[in-house]
Amino acid sequence: MSNKDLAQRFIFDNADIRGEIISLQDSLTASLAAHNYPVNVKALLGELVAASVLLSSTLKFEGILSLQAKGDGPLSLLMVECTDQGTFRALARWDEENGEKLAAKDLQGLLGNGQLVMTVDPHKGNRYQGIVPLHHETIAAGLNDYFEQSEQLSTGFWLTSDGDSAAGMLLQALPVNLEEDETVRAETWQRIAMLAETVTEQEMLELDHDTLLTRLFHDENARLFDGEKVTFDCNCSRPRSAQIIQDIGQKEAESIIAEQGEISMGCQFCNQTYVFTGKDTADIFAGQKPRTH
Repeated sequence: MSNKDLAQRFIFDNADIRGEIISLQDSLTASLAAHNYPVNVKALLGELVAASVLLSSTLKFEGILSLQAKGDGPLSLLMVECTDQGTFRALARWDEENGEKLAAKDLQGLLGNGQLVMTVDPHKGNRYQGIVPLHHETIAAGLNDYFEQSEQLSTGFWLTSDGDSAAGMLLQALPVNLEEDETVRAETWQRIAMLAETVTEQEMLELDHDTLLTRLFHDENARLFDGEKVTFDCNCSRPRSAQIIQDIGQKEAESIIAEQGEISMGCQFCNQTYVFTGKDTADIFAGQKPRTH
């Protein structure tokens, strides 16, 4: 059975450790189709998408999770927004005029002095944001550091992408249940994490989830649950754009119309453009619903 564009949870029946595993292909291709990203930028963005979906599955909330890697290098931003419904959209910004600066393949070489920002925006409850310096060669190492500093949970990430597909795996310690002795818990975590470290990028990208977990943890009683589909979906729309126009106010909107003849609003994620004429703008402030095309 294909596990592409699928996220699955797994647990260890003999240890207080849980996991998530994900593989992306068509959804990643769709999310990057509107942009002409360099191959190494697509690969890093693929890793960040995998990480975002893993985090969203781990946090179990209703809302939007945003993961950003920002820096002062030739690659200034990697950003992914992921919903609790298994949908995501992704964006990268880089110095297009100096493409030769993107020759570096490691994260730090591309981002320069950077930071990792995770924002959780639930439908109900308070917005949360965590920030840590990003001085690592990989996104996985940065996330491991984030959890060590911010959450103080034993957590490990394994991520890979070739730009066309992506895969990821997460391990995380659970509250005390099966193993009460702290020494035993620590030894179990170290053993399972060391087994996970043996995984190769080729295995993550090519093997189905069941085969991969069996190969890595064949003596550890890993149990894989049914998967959840992951899809690309940009939530931009003409009504949302109309709301933005309403938010800036009638005076400002009319000023733009007078100067430019129309208001053009583009989505950076999918490159969709929404154009509002003077009549469209007048209708918005008259309380009428905007045209949907």
